[in-house]
Amino acid sequence: MPEANVALPSMRVSYEAGALDESSLADTWHEQLQRWFDEAVQAELLEPNAMVLATADPEGYPSSRTVLCKGFDERGVVFFTNYTSAKSHDLKATRVAAATFPWLGLQRQVNLRGTVEKVSPAETAEYWQVRPRGSQLGAWASPQSRVVASREALESTLAGIERRFADAEKVPVPPHWGGWRIRPESVEFWQGRPSRLHDRLRFRWVDGRWTVERLAP
Repeated sequence: MPEANVALPSMRVSYEAGALDESSLADTWHEQLQRWFDEAVQAELLEPNAMVLATADPEGYPSSRTVLCKGFDERGVVFFTNYTSAKSHDLKATRVAAATFPWLGLQRQVNLRGTVEKVSPAETAEYWQVRPRGSQLGAWASPQSRVVASREALESTLAGIERRFADAEKVPVPPHWGGWRIRPESVEFWQGRPSRLHDRLRFRWVDGRWTVERLAP
């Protein structure tokens, strides 16, 4: 066994930072998510709005990557991306996704899954206006998920986009860019506990209403 891997079997952390029970759970999944998100921000966790997005292609081959959540409410969880990217191709084909907020610093995670929909052009435009100009230009320049010849070729494309919009006070939203909303059918709140007896409480949409279930760890 390589020396660097010798310690892996013994690597573990005892999760003793907190507990989660039904009596302390918010009335709705999005209120509970807001509560935990606020606590992640207060704890100064690195990029608390980062979530691991999982998709699958039409053949069922899975992919995952980290994206940034840019909004959530009772309708679902929103992120923005290139509509020609690999993730968008998956979402257009299957119309389902899953995501995980990995708040390891608080020994917590939130796992959700459900159907997806594009957000409205108005919602996309509203978010686009608060993006840094560099990020806006990058969205125009990057053929996301496609093979590029080199870093230099990518930077050359960006330079051309910068010249194109040099005199524009506002950079317009690219036609190939916008938001996706995951409309959850289940949202699980996971709190680490000692002896791996973790607390797992799940909101699940059943027969037209949300129900709360406790899952074995």
